[in-house]
Amino acid sequence: MSMASAQTGSATGFATQNGGTTGGEGGATVQASTGTEIHRALCERASTSTPIIIEVSGTINHGNTSKVSGDSCDTADDVIELKNISNVSIVGTGSGAVFDELGIHIRGSENIVIQNVTVQNVKKSGSPTSNGGDAIGMEADVRNVWVDHVTLQASGGESEGYDALFDMKNNTRYVTLSYSILRDSGRGGLVGSSESDRSNGYVTYHHNLYENIDSRTPLLRGGVGHTYNNHFAGIQKSGINSRAGASVKVDNNYFEDSKDVLGTFYTNERGTWEVDGNIYDNVTWSSEGDKNYPAGPNPQSTTSVSIPYSYELDDAGCVPEVVAQTAGAGKGNRVSDGDCEASDPDPVDPDPTDPDPTDPDPTDPDPTDPPSGTNLSIGAGADGSSKASGTSYGNVVDGDMGSYWSPTGSTGRISVKWGSDTTVSSINIREAAGAEGNIGSWRVVDHDSGDVLTSGSGAGVITFAPTSLRKIDFEVTSSNGTPRVAEFETYAGS
Repeated sequence: MSMASAQTGSATGFATQNGGTTGGEGGATVQASTGTEIHRALCERASTSTPIIIEVSGTINHGNTSKVSGDSCDTADDVIELKNISNVSIVGTGSGAVFDELGIHIRGSENIVIQNVTVQNVKKSGSPTSNGGDAIGMEADVRNVWVDHVTLQASGGESEGYDALFDMKNNTRYVTLSYSILRDSGRGGLVGSSESDRSNGYVTYHHNLYENIDSRTPLLRGGVGHTYNNHFAGIQKSGINSRAGASVKVDNNYFEDSKDVLGTFYTNERGTWEVDGNIYDNVTWSSEGDKNYPAGPNPQSTTSVSIPYSYELDDAGCVPEVVAQTAGAGKGNRVSDGDCEASDPDPVDPDPTDPDPTDPDPTDPDPTDPPSGTNLSIGAGADGSSKASGTSYGNVVDGDMGSYWSPTGSTGRISVKWGSDTTVSSINIREAAGAEGNIGSWRVVDHDSGDVLTSGSGAGVITFAPTSLRKIDFEVTSSNGTPRVAEFETYAGS
């Protein structure tokens, strides 16, 4: 997919406050394909506040990023330095803009937009180093920053030389991170560098994917945060860490295959939260103890957080699909319209004018009758998000209705996988005896691409456009009892 060719959209969240965030809107547009050219564009402006949009393409790295001097800039080697300036946009264009092992440092600046770029593998130790190991770092009286449709990624944690993906310190306020991907890092990001650094805040995080992160998604010390419609997958140690007097509104997020996704961790100086509409899918919780105060296993609000701006909420059940389609660089800066509603989780209450669901039309096929052809699941592999005691992923591909898989909770994912591309156009989800009707709403997903093939409610035969894939997911997003899938059959024909 080609990347957007210019800054698009308008700031959202807390970046709309304090006069708003427009970046270089209204100023000259300049192209750059090296870090030195980015610095030169800043330095050749009439003043430190002259609006400018810098359209970036290609790979920005240590070899092409040098200090440039001028009255309207304060730059440095080996880092993109936005220091003591205002009214600047950096926008990725062309076939891609990648900041490779090179961080973006915002210091003493305001009204900054960063859109549609990838920043990866920025190190604080080892070689080469840049920006203290932060992909994007803000500090020292920063105001009004909108970071949108970016991909921030590392290749490990502190022991591998990396620090954080998105940090705010020393009086940084009115920031929004939207439609972005943060992954494969020990640390997502923090707001406040220490328990005494409480001058930061008013930060919004929405429609982002946090994937394979150890902790800090984010960590907030003091201030106010708002996190909504984000997808958290594979949070290893702790997630949203509200501490040192911080408060955070957490609504309509989807937490999946993660641990301790909300609470106060690693300190006794506690923070607070307001929760509403979130989904916790295979989330585990530690026990409360010294310097460890998880919000779960049944998260409840401990404060009320006032949000001064308007925003549209997607249903939490839609969030994985919406975020997969919109978040990250190279997605054409697509956004959600806020109208996504999850499938009705109550399939047992049909319209009274509908025919009796227990008396189907005799010409309709029995929903438990398999489609024609060979069941491709026999001999295939299987895995999932979790499995209850006594059950196995492999039970859904063994051809035996007497064995089954159940998730550890009321929702979960079961997958069938092959060693090579396999075309599938229908599946048959067969519930175990005694559990018929337990499955509520669901999604069928191409695991590798994240594309949602179809969604609905109730088990049985499910058809969709023929798709070539190596792994297909059946995600139970609501249930009327413990789901028990005896067989997950797959077919090339309908």
